[in-house]
Amino acid sequence: MSSSSIGPTVAEVIRARRDTASRADGHRLVLVIEGGGSRGVYAGGMVQALEELGLSGVFDAVYGTSAGALNGAWFLSGRVVPGMRTWTDPDIMRGTVYPARMLRGRPAFDLRWLVHQVYEGIEPMDFPAILANPTTFHPVATDIRTGLAVDLHPHIVDQATLQTALRASAGLPILAGPPVALGSSRYFDGGLAESVPIRLAVRDGATHSLILRTRRLDEHRPPASRLHQIVGGGYLRLRAPGAYRAWLARTGQQGAEDRFTAALTTAALQIHPPVGSPDIDSACRDTDLLTTAIEIGRRATHATLGAIVAAA
Repeated sequence: MSSSSIGPTVAEVIRARRDTASRADGHRLVLVIEGGGSRGVYAGGMVQALEELGLSGVFDAVYGTSAGALNGAWFLSGRVVPGMRTWTDPDIMRGTVYPARMLRGRPAFDLRWLVHQVYEGIEPMDFPAILANPTTFHPVATDIRTGLAVDLHPHIVDQATLQTALRASAGLPILAGPPVALGSSRYFDGGLAESVPIRLAVRDGATHSLILRTRRLDEHRPPASRLHQIVGGGYLRLRAPGAYRAWLARTGQQGAEDRFTAALTTAALQIHPPVGSPDIDSACRDTDLLTTAIEIGRRATHATLGAIVAAA
């Protein structure tokens, strides 16, 4: 895509598709969802709003990194509202994020429990609906050999591979355990290489992109702590050299993604948590704060898209 946009804006494509209930317009409209661990709760509220606005069927594809992939899966499953309980239920959050487990040699983030027990029984995700959805699902992970962001869609052929792809996309090094094997490669969290997977979406032919962000416009990625550099960097350098190279480049990642998106001009529409929204740590378990963040993300999306849908 060129740096200047010719043709309809993202809002105009959404409005036309919502009005006609058809995607046969020659465009490729994608939903791109940023990751961020518990900060992804903002995007959870955003996808809830998309469902409420009747926009579940307007997208050709959904791309998500880490928590963004989890939110994208709930969106495509058609169960966003009950799915948001996985962010706000204290028992689910304690089972998913519990740093003290690391003292016993277990991961702080138990993605296997989340994806295989919570998503199967406690708060079921409709995996068959995702697999059958005409909107394709593209969770993004980081290949530990190359350090590149990889679209895992080609590996998803059934529920088992779908669940594995979700774990791979969100698999933070050390905190979530070893890399996740899928196909012939192993993967860590997609956010190491591409937290906002807009470049992959455009590479795949996206002409218009609605991007759900989990950082405010005035919020920037903080530098890694010295301890994080020593422990996390040392682990990656030895165990996953490609992912280590991606990790070293993370300080410039947000700027690169923002510049790429800005060059798309009106072919990209971003929704951020409003300035003044609370900071949320990637390992936050404060369910009152997470519940508030869902509502903030929900309202931000209604404010951005509500008038568009009403006009349709």
